[in-house]
Amino acid sequence: MAIIKCPECGHEISDKAPVCPSCGVEIAGNVIRCPQCGEVYFKNLSECPKCHHLTAAKETVEPGIPVPPKAPLEATEPVNPTQKPKKKGKGIWIAAFIIALVICGGVYYFYQDRQNANEQDAYEYAMQSQDPTVLQDYLDKYKDADEAHRDSIQAHLTILQQETQGWTNAVISGSKEALQAYLDKYPNTPHKAEIAHKIDSIDWVVAQNANTADALQQYLDEHLNGEHIDEANNAMKDLMTKTVQPEEKSAIATIFRQFFQSINSKNEDGLSSTVSTFLSSFLGKTDATKSDVITFMHKIYKSNVSNMNWHLNNDYKIDKKEVGEDEYEYTVQFSATQQVEYTDATKQSNKFRVNATVDSNGKISAFNMVRIIE
Repeated sequence: MAIIKCPECGHEISDKAPVCPSCGVEIAGNVIRCPQCGEVYFKNLSECPKCHHLTAAKETVEPGIPVPPKAPLEATEPVNPTQKPKKKGKGIWIAAFIIALVICGGVYYFYQDRQNANEQDAYEYAMQSQDPTVLQDYLDKYKDADEAHRDSIQAHLTILQQETQGWTNAVISGSKEALQAYLDKYPNTPHKAEIAHKIDSIDWVVAQNANTADALQQYLDEHLNGEHIDEANNAMKDLMTKTVQPEEKSAIATIFRQFFQSINSKNEDGLSSTVSTFLSSFLGKTDATKSDVITFMHKIYKSNVSNMNWHLNNDYKIDKKEVGEDEYEYTVQFSATQQVEYTDATKQSNKFRVNATVDSNGKISAFNMVRIIE
């Protein structure tokens, strides 16, 4: 028995082995030894595959005779171009090709899966964005994306472009109406805070220019958290300090009407209730009292006067100044007409210019008048 190399796979086996345990080819009685180079090969071959010695007589490998070691074909002699490749090499190349296909397929699948995931992320991000540039970037980058995705992005982009144009028009207009109309149409616009700022500024300019209690109050009512709240309140306070309001004018007119009606009816109590305890000036007298006012009323009713009527011409000019916290003193100027009937049936009409002061309690604290010569 000798150890040989299997002619098929090169595995070392016994020359008496029925088959090669590695590749399964038949061995015993099926191989011969080349008498020229000692190569062991299948006996059905017509020549030695190594040295191409013709097989004159087929020989089997003698038992017990060692086979010389086989030198590598590449190192000892050139490759015969007519020699057929061994089955083992072909199988390795096929296996390698299959493995390469599998790897390429896996890489392609992973790449496609990653691309799809990237597109989905980009789509969701773009749909939530209010920036037209983000949506246009998606359309430029994912031209092969799902049609439904591209349609949704395009529709969203169109709306944003219309909104952008509307915003441009509203800003150019600069009117409160245009800004409010834009906000009503696009209530979720990112320009919401800017619009509120612009409208607040516009309303404040209107109120400031008008400088009336009504205009300032309207600003305060419409802009509870306005940027000019403090300015509006200060302007309102300043206006209240300097400007006589309609209700104040009405109260002042009432006190002077009561003063002269009391004179017409010679009502001492009524007349006394309209003046303060002390008057800084009354018909030129300083530090006058209520008694001085009553004396004046009786003095003008001379014995030859049968009737007297004072008429106020409602031409008030009123100034005010603050004398305390929410307390004001009023300087009043107006004209009054006196009509006198005498006992001899004659009549006389006189016109006077009145200059007076009304204190914070609503009482006349100063009173002077001069006759107007016409």
